[in-house]
Amino acid sequence: MSTFSFARTDNSVVGRWWWTVDRWAMLALGLLITMGLVLTLAASPAVAERIGVEPFHFVRRQIAFLVPSVAAMFVISLMSPEQVRRLACLAFVGALVALAATLVMGAEIKGSRRWIGIGSFSVQPSEFVKPAFIVVSGWLLAERQRHQGFPGGMLSLAAFLSTVAILLLQPDFGQTMLISAMWGIQLFVAGLPMIVVLVLLAVGTVGVFGAYYMLPHVASRIDRFLNPEAGDNYQIDRAMEAFMSGGLWGRGPGEGTVKRILPDAHTDFIFAVAGEEFGTIACIALVALFAFIVLRLLARMLQESDPFVLYAGTGLVAQFGLQSFINMGVNLHILPAKGMTLPFISYGGSSMMALAFGMGMLLALSRQRPGAGSYGVYR
Repeated sequence: MSTFSFARTDNSVVGRWWWTVDRWAMLALGLLITMGLVLTLAASPAVAERIGVEPFHFVRRQIAFLVPSVAAMFVISLMSPEQVRRLACLAFVGALVALAATLVMGAEIKGSRRWIGIGSFSVQPSEFVKPAFIVVSGWLLAERQRHQGFPGGMLSLAAFLSTVAILLLQPDFGQTMLISAMWGIQLFVAGLPMIVVLVLLAVGTVGVFGAYYMLPHVASRIDRFLNPEAGDNYQIDRAMEAFMSGGLWGRGPGEGTVKRILPDAHTDFIFAVAGEEFGTIACIALVALFAFIVLRLLARMLQESDPFVLYAGTGLVAQFGLQSFINMGVNLHILPAKGMTLPFISYGGSSMMALAFGMGMLLALSRQRPGAGSYGVYR
């Protein structure tokens, strides 16, 4: 890859960053963001026309969100692990307060209070609480390992319970399950005894059954997934039709029809638009790009000697990978319906900024540092 004007002896902040950041992961993220813009351009004009706004309304807004998001990701990636930890602690407290505020100030949409209005924009605090929580939890678990007697495990549990309690009050069962899975992976990597892991799995299973019997919308989604005849599967059915219509090579840019009738074509179901207009080949390329980022950064984390970087970084990789898998799984009808964006592809300001925040921290943590492991300088 090009070295621009940076020499290995360049000791500036940006110079050191260039020679220590994982440039292949950064390139893959750049490709992902570019593909997201192309798919937003393909999917959103039909949605804009349907709701009565100018054709490129969503494209302009996505670019408006993207510019500061990429800038923030770059600035955060310059940070040291200590600075990442401090930033995450501040962000977690702020996001948790905002998350609680949704219960009293948030607008109710489809029976849930998940958004807070700020001027002409709406912010979803749960998007920001995910990466912040996982880094804070990684720090607490690392301190538990470093200092005998430090109650890092209990403090991590308290942070987890505080977060999921508010999410369940919104209610947002999907984000609760995602955070629970991220935290469970983090605990496994941190080496908790297998009996503790099994107990947590049992509690999680009980929680799923409890949600099924206590939350009607959760029961409805699971019933419709297990038995398509049990209710309305309009968006899933249209998504499957889009994949079949697109075939191997797609109908061509702008030639898709599903985006004209699918309410969430530019957000939760943008993967179906990709399947119809660009075909199975494009979908496979997207999956491969997500897999490359996950495997590349996970391999880096697993060679890390700093427990904080290992636990926090692995949790952030898990968030990125799981969220991608859930979105694509819903589109392909291999998972129950859940409104979750496809990272850097779906339209959405909160999602874009929160993902940039999380990936900026992950790029910072994955930078090569003296004594950080045997991974070597990226070339």
